[in-house]
Amino acid sequence: MSPGWQEVVPIDPTDTTPHNARLTGALSAEEPSIRLKAALAAGTSADPGLLDTLVERCAVEPDFFVRDMLSWALTRLPSEPTLARVRRELGAARAQARSQALHTLSKIGDRSVRASIPRALLHDADDEVARTAWRVMVALAPEDEAARADLAGELVRQLGRGDRAVRLSLSRALVDLGEATRTALERAAADPDPAVATHAAATEVLRERPEAGFDAAVDEARRIVALSRAPEVPPAAQGAGPC
Repeated sequence: MSPGWQEVVPIDPTDTTPHNARLTGALSAEEPSIRLKAALAAGTSADPGLLDTLVERCAVEPDFFVRDMLSWALTRLPSEPTLARVRRELGAARAQARSQALHTLSKIGDRSVRASIPRALLHDADDEVARTAWRVMVALAPEDEAARADLAGELVRQLGRGDRAVRLSLSRALVDLGEATRTALERAAADPDPAVATHAAATEVLRERPEAGFDAAVDEARRIVALSRAPEVPPAAQGAGPC
């Protein structure tokens, strides 16, 4: 059996192991529950000396709930050095490091960081990074309609990408931008690629009728795209009977 929390992070006052060293060890323990408690303790203590440890652990932590707690712990640290350190991870080679850095920036909630998020992340080759970037950039988007329309123009370039989960994420991001997406979606609905056109039309259905549901919106969009691209039958041929 794996050691319990009391054994990993002793509370015995005679223990001379530095507190941060105990937390660092617990953050890489085998049991997720121990790592979760360590991340909680790190956020509770809010010691700036743990900044690098928390950021580095975000890049490799396999458990979703522990990663979320690590991000919370980072929000408890002084803002300026934390933002600077987390932003460095946006260019990391490891996809999880990029994705979790984006997530942490959204949790910190400082809209000024939006300008420092590379737009290339909206088109990242890794689906999870791209999905996180879509959500974060929309969440941090200003109220200015021109800026939101500009972001919509970037996002529609990803229409037709990935599986259902990826496409749903993109549709939700575009819907959250509101009216600013209308022009970009109308253009995309005329795209020669049926996958792009269908995804654009489905997103517009959701924007106008959120209660429709994604799958129903896709079915409706397929019919819309098919009808719009059906060959036009000449009037004479419509009335002609068999010879």
